[in-house]
Amino acid sequence: LARMCAGSAPPPDVGKTEAMIPGPAGAPDVRVLVYTPASGGASRPAYLHIHGGGYVIGSADMSEPNCARTASEHGAVVVSVDYCLAPETPFPGPVEDCYAALKWLAANAKDLGIDPARIAIGGESAGGGLAAGLALLARDRGEVKVTHQQLIYPMIDDRPAAERHPYTGEFIWTHASNHFGWSSLLGHEPGREGVSPYAAAARAENLEGLPPTFISTGALDLFLEENLDYARRLTRAGVPVELHVYPGGIHGFDMAAESHIAKQHARDQRAALSRAFA
Repeated sequence: LARMCAGSAPPPDVGKTEAMIPGPAGAPDVRVLVYTPASGGASRPAYLHIHGGGYVIGSADMSEPNCARTASEHGAVVVSVDYCLAPETPFPGPVEDCYAALKWLAANAKDLGIDPARIAIGGESAGGGLAAGLALLARDRGEVKVTHQQLIYPMIDDRPAAERHPYTGEFIWTHASNHFGWSSLLGHEPGREGVSPYAAAARAENLEGLPPTFISTGALDLFLEENLDYARRLTRAGVPVELHVYPGGIHGFDMAAESHIAKQHARDQRAALSRAFA
């Protein structure tokens, strides 16, 4: 999981700055990395990126190559959030850190040179889970409008499956690691009643009003069925959804950047973001 958004060296036409922004009320400031392309004019789209790592490991720094490349390819300002990790900071700390970054991004749109009507969010694995929770939080609080979410093999359901899929969860992220990640985030055993949908987006009863969504997952990923079900429920709620399932894909399949499915995924993800920004 050490490379959820990595790849080749970042392009030279993108500048990088670091900022400490106000965190949630009563919490420490939040570190963000800001990638600004040389092109794109004074009203660029923006993408808030949230790194993966099972809610327990990782940092914004590990996403630098792909975040910089996203900024260059789309002429977008990309902000990567270094949210606090569990178990030291359990829910709601991580998602509230992400919400603080989203609010900061919107509030500073003019200074950052972005169009506040074109703010997308997304992430991989736990980052995808946080993005899904963030989209719900943004919808319900009504302070910032999110125009698109990219959920890359998102970690969105803490409830143990009644019957395990016979072919998923054998590589990279297993049932045991999943249990540890959710227990760390929630501060108790996963699967209990009353878990907030902002922690586990699959718990949300109402998915109406969420932004158009890109969901991708691997056919061998532990999260396959929860991702498929979330996509189905989004469509039933009237949310435009683009869903991709990559045959042979394990969790984090895009880490093998030169593989056929990783290249196809990159093309699909890039095209969806281009359409969202258009």
